[in-house]
Amino acid sequence: MNRFEYAESKLLQNEIQLRRDIPISIYDGDTKSNFSGGELVLTSHRFIWGRPGEISREQICLSLALRHIVFFEEENQGPFSFAKSKKIILHLAECPIDKLPGPVDNSSNMYIKFSFKEGLDPNFLFNLSDAIMKKAWEITPILPMMSDVSLQNKSEKTKLPVIKTRTGIIGIERSLQERQRATDDSISMAFQDLKKLMEMAKDMVSISKTISAKIKERQGDITEDETVKFKSYLMSLGIDDPVTREACKSSNEYFRQLAMQLSQILEEPIKEVGGMMTLTDVYCRVNRARGLELLSPEDLLNASRLLAPLGLPIVLRVFDSGVMVLQAKSHDDNAVIEGITELAKRGSITAEELAQSEGISVILARERLIVTEKNGRACRDDAIEALRFYPNLFLDQK
Repeated sequence: MNRFEYAESKLLQNEIQLRRDIPISIYDGDTKSNFSGGELVLTSHRFIWGRPGEISREQICLSLALRHIVFFEEENQGPFSFAKSKKIILHLAECPIDKLPGPVDNSSNMYIKFSFKEGLDPNFLFNLSDAIMKKAWEITPILPMMSDVSLQNKSEKTKLPVIKTRTGIIGIERSLQERQRATDDSISMAFQDLKKLMEMAKDMVSISKTISAKIKERQGDITEDETVKFKSYLMSLGIDDPVTREACKSSNEYFRQLAMQLSQILEEPIKEVGGMMTLTDVYCRVNRARGLELLSPEDLLNASRLLAPLGLPIVLRVFDSGVMVLQAKSHDDNAVIEGITELAKRGSITAEELAQSEGISVILARERLIVTEKNGRACRDDAIEALRFYPNLFLDQK
């Protein structure tokens, strides 16, 4: 509560009253203070709190400038709380060096709470958010809350200390605090712009699809490799309408629609990497495309299990080792085995060498070598250095 200052309750020049609420209590952090059951006035520049009737009689009250507020939130009281009162948490910036006297000189808490005993008016949050967004104190600053002379005169009655402005190190500290406050404001604005950025992302995906269609129409103007690469860049921007659980009537419908969307966005990428992709790679690729609508591993697995029953062009395959992959139906194990056999005839091959040669992950390379071994086309040598596979020479004996 050391951000509060003693000030006159009357409105100052350029200040506009927005609302008045009663009865309101103040908490210093989680501790209830002695300031309870009072009136709370929100203006364009500050909060004013006073005992019932004091504000209207223009008495000395508590004042909290809105510029000190970093962000605010409504306190979650939990499912077992039946209290009628609601609390608003105000997270505050560092206490300024040059603040006027207040009820508390020092406080370790970086937040206060306003407790609304009779319940919270939903318009309160709207009014407070609007006031903070407009930042009227930057556009039309109010006059100093109290001059040094008047404060000294009133301190004789209220027994308050008089604070004098200092220069030197104090001035430097004040300058640093102003910079920190500007940084906090920039961060707040960044979070406010995040919603706009999310809305713009959908437009970006729509533009990418339009450009991709035009490239397809004018295929001869650029090389095929450039076309494929550019389209992959565009389509990797994201999914414009990701399937969500909230938009579906049941879990079964959600998993069916998700399976169809997985097939739609992964069919071509899986073919480009040799016909199969590990489920971990799929998880990373899909969540990158979905943006903020992230999938859980369980949802991805459940949707993948429906690929085959729905007759989609990609299916879930589980190797004996437990490795899960999404595989294109057009993938031919026999063709893969023949290719590995030809490579092994040159001497021997390891999973790392096959992965580098084919441009696939080491896990998939190992599984392909094991499949080749199970078909009798290769033999293993499990040495300390590495697991090597050699061609099965018995097949060549006549």
